[in-house]
Formats: sequence, structure tokens, C-alpha cells
Amino acid sequence: MNSNRKFAVIAGVVFIIATAASLMSTALVPALSSPDTLTQMSAQVNQVAGGALLLLVAAFGSVGIAVALYPVLKERSAGLALGAVVFRTMEAVMYLVGAVCVLSMLSVSQQFATAGGPDRSVLQSLGNALVSLHDHAAVTGVFAFCLGGLLYYALFFQTRLIPRWLSGWGIVAIGLMLLACGLAVLNDRPVTGYALLAAPIGLQEMVLAVWLIVKGFNAPATTPVGAGAAAKKVLSAA
Repeated sequence: MNSNRKFAVIAGVVFIIATAASLMSTALVPALSSPDTLTQMSAQVNQVAGGALLLLVAAFGSVGIAVALYPVLKERSAGLALGAVVFRTMEAVMYLVGAVCVLSMLSVSQQFATAGGPDRSVLQSLGNALVSLHDHAAVTGVFAFCLGGLLYYALFFQTRLIPRWLSGWGIVAIGLMLLACGLAVLNDRPVTGYALLAAPIGLQEMVLAVWLIVKGFNAPATTPVGAGAAAKKVLSAA
């Protein structure tokens, strides 16, 4: 297996791991917008802790995708490749903040379950503040994801490392996700409330993951930019 094929497989596998971890985390952690979130969390300690752990996996997976793609993409545009790593690292940091918020809410929920009336009011206010921080970190992380993704999809489209229908789909889907982020900020709602706008990029990334694992990068496009011209000069000189 050549290096480009290896990086394609690694990126595809990490795509699947990060997406699966994120979805499973969402399923395990109770809806944070619920008025009785603290009560639910106090009754599901292990489940919520597992959800936070999966969120950590998703965070490291998000930056792992850009890192896996970097060795191939840097041969086409080092600036765009590095930009993708930077933005997806920012995304990972925001998801780490979200995981810390969930774990902190878990601690607050356990105190909430045994507290008296006045203390419960204070703990509820603290829980609400952690929910707000979680939601704002999430929308910031998704925004960073969109910028990072847009960089490598634009590079994919330009270089044809993957079929243009697939990279074009990614660009359009990223645009819809950016719209979801904007609406979330303007309406002060969690970005998860715009699932229909998020669905296209979720599906596209799973198709991309399978493509990278099964097909890898397009062979003609794996030749670094300028290498073809250099080869022609060598042949003409000979």
C-alpha cells in the first residue's frame, strides 16, 4: 500500500469513528434544553459519563481527519492544507469544552439531587450557565468545522483527488451547515436544532469515508502539482 492510499484509508476510518462517536454521544446525553436535565443526569450517571467520553473521541477524531489528509493535500497547497488542520483543531478544542461542560453538569446534577430548596435554585442557575457555554462552544466548533472542511473540499474540487460530484456535494453541504450556524447564533438556539440543514454534510462525509477506504485518491491526481511539467522537461532534455 503506497503512502497516499494509506492516508486515504486512515482518513476514511477516522471520518467514520468521529461521526459515530458524535452521534452516540448525542444519544446518551439527555437533551440539555430540557427543564429537568439535572434530574435526568443524576439518574443516568454512567450513561452521561459515557456520552462525554464519546464526545472526547469525536473531538480528537475531528482534528485527526485533517491531520490524516495533510500529507497529501500539502503537495497541492500547503496553505490550504495547514488552514484545514488549524480550523479543525479549533473545532476539537470547542468540543473538548463541550465535554467538560457535560461532565461539570453531571457533578452539579448529583449535588442538585440531594440539595434543599435554596441550594437547588443556585445549582439550577449554574446548570443553565453550563448549558449556555456548551451550546455556544458547540456552534463555534461547528463553524470552525465548516471553515476547515471548506478548505479541503475546495482543494479536492480543484485537484480532482476525489470525483468532483463528491467534492462539489461537500462544498454545497458545508454552505448549508454554515447557514445552520448563522441561524443558531441569530435565534440563540442550539445548532442541533437545524438537523435538516446538517443532514447533507453528515451523509456526504460518510459517502466520502467509504470512497476513501475503498477507492482512495484518484491516481492521476496523486501526482504533486508541477511534477508533470518537470517530467516533461526531463523527457524533452533526453
